[in-house]
Amino acid sequence: MTRQTWTNRLTYILTVAGATIGFGATWRFPYLVGQNGGGAYVLTFILVMVFLGIPIILVENVIGRRAHTNSVDAFSLKRDKMVISPLWKIIGFAGLLGSFGILAYYMVIGGWVISYIYHIALGTLSIESGLDLSSPITKNITESFYDKAILNSPLEISLFTLAFVLINYFILKKGIISGIEKSVKYLMPLLFICLLLMVFRNLTLDGALEGVKFYLNPDFSKITPTLFLDVLGQVFFALSLGFGVMITLSSHLKSDENLIKTATITCVVNTLIAVLAGFMIFPSLFSATLEPASGPSLVFKTLPIAFSHMHFGNFFAIVFFLLLIIAALTTSLTIYQVIITVLQEKFNLKLNFAIILTLGSIYLLGNIPCALSNNYLKDVTILNKDIFNAFDFISGNIFFVLTALGASIFVGYVMKDRAIAEINNNSTKVSFLSLIWFYYVKYVIPLIILCIFTYGIYTNT
Repeated sequence: MTRQTWTNRLTYILTVAGATIGFGATWRFPYLVGQNGGGAYVLTFILVMVFLGIPIILVENVIGRRAHTNSVDAFSLKRDKMVISPLWKIIGFAGLLGSFGILAYYMVIGGWVISYIYHIALGTLSIESGLDLSSPITKNITESFYDKAILNSPLEISLFTLAFVLINYFILKKGIISGIEKSVKYLMPLLFICLLLMVFRNLTLDGALEGVKFYLNPDFSKITPTLFLDVLGQVFFALSLGFGVMITLSSHLKSDENLIKTATITCVVNTLIAVLAGFMIFPSLFSATLEPASGPSLVFKTLPIAFSHMHFGNFFAIVFFLLLIIAALTTSLTIYQVIITVLQEKFNLKLNFAIILTLGSIYLLGNIPCALSNNYLKDVTILNKDIFNAFDFISGNIFFVLTALGASIFVGYVMKDRAIAEINNNSTKVSFLSLIWFYYVKYVIPLIILCIFTYGIYTNT
């Protein structure tokens, strides 16, 4: 069967951009900026994107396009007729486990977002169980709502999560090109429109300039090993590195596509969205004199207060949470696809059965336990963390980092000249930039990743 390829570069870039934006740019990035002093984090994030993000995206692109197969068999080099140890496929399987881990809690956050949209809509209609943001509210109200509607409503959150899973199902069953590509062509422009609307609205608020100053003014005393670790983790999370996502998506690339250009554009778009998200959030916080360093709960407990201080607060809150769910959808589709492609190509399962098996098993074994982790399963801990945070830590700090490390070693020490040939589209003319990338990946990137991994494990145990 002929492997499908992306219609054109734009649709591929939009799909990859969608895969790398998600909650990483719209939820995780802003609260990490708030926790780490604003501009110092933003500056460090941009630098790490350039010196780590782009090279590792290219690692996964080279592996994926060279193999033209799923993220496990990509580590066999069958197309090059090379005989290598099957143990290399462990890297691909580690990516699958990481994908399972992130989807386990990621989809539940999607359920939270849908819950907020639902309850704000009820509040607009002045229904008692709703969250009305048409007039100023206090932190006590948002905290009480969060505790009641999110942490202690496991059945409702499980159903909202299921709704988000079903949206993914109806798109995924159409296939990677007819389903994901066509959906992203509409979802990404809609996401940009919602984002720009919110940025424009929030920059016109009274006191917004103070938020912009906090966001852009770097305090270099804030640049510490912990800050650097947070940034490195965010880059991995934001670019979907180590999930097998880039390997899977690039396996559908045409052989003449400029990998360096597409990887660079991917990082630029991701960085742009993340930075715009900051311009959306911090002006509104400072306008309402709210604390920017409120951590992961910033979006759910703090921002609703800011919306309640705006004219048409309910409307802009719903637009904001719609933006979040669109961003989450463009990411979840591609992570699911990693596992689905393996089931189809390695285990010869039909598409619909592979989708049901993937979404169903993650929902039952991952989403439900995460939805119950703050109530019925609150006493269950893994590595001294509740189930929700354990999935986050194990996938993000262990599987993704080790997968990226293994992929870099695979390119530098197994693919070798084939990696250089692939990044040069098998041309006899080898660019100097590609040689710099190769030796950087071979000798420098593994050391950086090992340092990240060691420090991350040390500080979290």
